Amino acid sequence: MKRHPFEPARLISGLTALTLGTAYGLDALGLWQAPGPWLFLTLPAGLLLSGITAAVWTRTRRPHPHTDATSQKGS
Repeated sequence: MKRHPFEPARLISGLTALTLGTAYGLDALGLWQAPGPWLFLTLPAGLLLSGITAAVWTRTRRPHPHTDATSQKGS
C-alpha cells in the first residue's frame, strides 16, 4: 500500500468534524446538553486553526533555495 504524506491540516479538520458530529449526536440523543455558542464557534475556529497549520506546514516544508557564491550582490 502506498504511503501518503502526513498533512496535519487535514488531521485538524477531521478532528474538528468528528468533534462536531459527536457533539451534535450526543445533543440529539439527549445525553449531553451542548451550549449553543460552543457548537456554533467550533467549526470556524477549527477551520481557522487548520488554515494556519497548513500555511505553517507549507512554509516549513518548502525547500530552501541554495545560494551560490557567484550570484551574491556586491562581489
